Amino acid sequence: MAISFKASKKGLEIVDRARRKKGWAATALAWCAAANTSGATLKRFRTGRPIQQDVFIAICKAVGIENWEAIVDNSPSPQTDSRPEFFAYDYAWVGREQLVAELSQKVRGSCRLLILVGITGIGKTALAEKLAVDLQDWFQGDWKQKFWRANFDYEDKATDFASVAVKWLEEWGESVLPEDKEPERLLHRSVKYLRENQVLLLIDSLEGLLKGNEEYGWGNFADKWWVRFFQNLLAAESCQSRLILTSEDLPAQVLAIGTRYPNFWYCQPLSGLAELESLDLFEKTGIEVGKESPNRPYLDRIRAVYEGHPLALRAIAGEIGNKPFNGNVVAYWNKHSHEIEEVEKAIEEAKTKGLMASADDRWQLDRYTRGLRRQVRVRLEKTFNRLNKDVHYAYVLLCEASVYRCPVPEEFWLSHLEDWDLPEDWNDQKSQQMLDALRERYLVEEVIDNNQCLLRQHNLIRSVAIEHLKQLGEDDE
Repeated sequence: MAISFKASKKGLEIVDRARRKKGWAATALAWCAAANTSGATLKRFRTGRPIQQDVFIAICKAVGIENWEAIVDNSPSPQTDSRPEFFAYDYAWVGREQLVAELSQKVRGSCRLLILVGITGIGKTALAEKLAVDLQDWFQGDWKQKFWRANFDYEDKATDFASVAVKWLEEWGESVLPEDKEPERLLHRSVKYLRENQVLLLIDSLEGLLKGNEEYGWGNFADKWWVRFFQNLLAAESCQSRLILTSEDLPAQVLAIGTRYPNFWYCQPLSGLAELESLDLFEKTGIEVGKESPNRPYLDRIRAVYEGHPLALRAIAGEIGNKPFNGNVVAYWNKHSHEIEEVEKAIEEAKTKGLMASADDRWQLDRYTRGLRRQVRVRLEKTFNRLNKDVHYAYVLLCEASVYRCPVPEEFWLSHLEDWDLPEDWNDQKSQQMLDALRERYLVEEVIDNNQCLLRQHNLIRSVAIEHLKQLGEDDE
């Protein structure tokens, strides 16, 4: 088995001083070449993660450190750390400090049910897992017995309440006999366990449990027993456990129930990372971002166009840090700047020239590199396809409204449905329901401009919607 080392915090400080003396950036191609390693491995070294011994030594010697043993982290590994492997939270977590503190305080208090909502890739799961880490002392760090999760991001996974409840009870050490698998009994037992035991339960991708219709709305549960489950948890006189839900769609029935118990639940919409948070993310992945760095202007422009979308920025940072760029932001910009500049130009024309709509824009923010196609586009396509399947005319409305480069009044959006061959019983109320379906999925954003409430699309959403609009036109021919 190959021997691996990781650098200590003090050791990394010594290495950073040495590489600055050589005039190298943190991800300098020359450093990679001198150590005969990749940008990804150098990033692992700089973030204090284990790498093979020979590469560790080469990285140290490349900056002139012969006594590489002084860089090694010799502290003993904790023997009792049973922390689970997280899906999204990792070493590159940045920002949201105030939000984490506020939400953590709510969960420690009376909030039994915390709901994190927003578009795909905006950081809901990572935030939920970060909260779990911050709440270790609340459940005394007993991960194996007190931190549980269910993830409904897979179509082939059972989503009915009874199947999930059986799995939970068995994981909690409760015996479940065949006669116990009736939903009413499972509901009583699972709620009783959560009331009487201090558990942190993370339910991820709740949208996988939801469906809807025109009469009752689009954020309802496919299985009525989920409604009973959340209702019983909120209505209980006491509850020791806490639940964190993540969802792309607003779970309307939970919110309706929650109006009777305002102290016991909270819904937090998520937006992108702020400017400094985005720069911290780039820096965490090994990219030089100092105020005097030539990288800074390009990274600022990338962040602005992507509106701080964490998944997209992580994908871009990963491509910058690896071959062929090896941390060379300027080279990345020279290759892909036309995609960013096209979006900047369209937004500027809308602001200064009044060209607020164009069906000729060809934004490709979700797909102009392999990393973006693999990490961002795939997830956005899943969102669009689910919308098309569940609420077809809301999907049509989203695609039609992609012609707008800037925020516009609500009636501008709704007018596009008039051009479609709608069902005979269609009316203004149903058009409004389509817009509400988009609101409940956070696929439309409301902004205030000159005391008017206007609608807009996130730049990434518009990038996908433009392409789908073209496909709609081809299908209609």
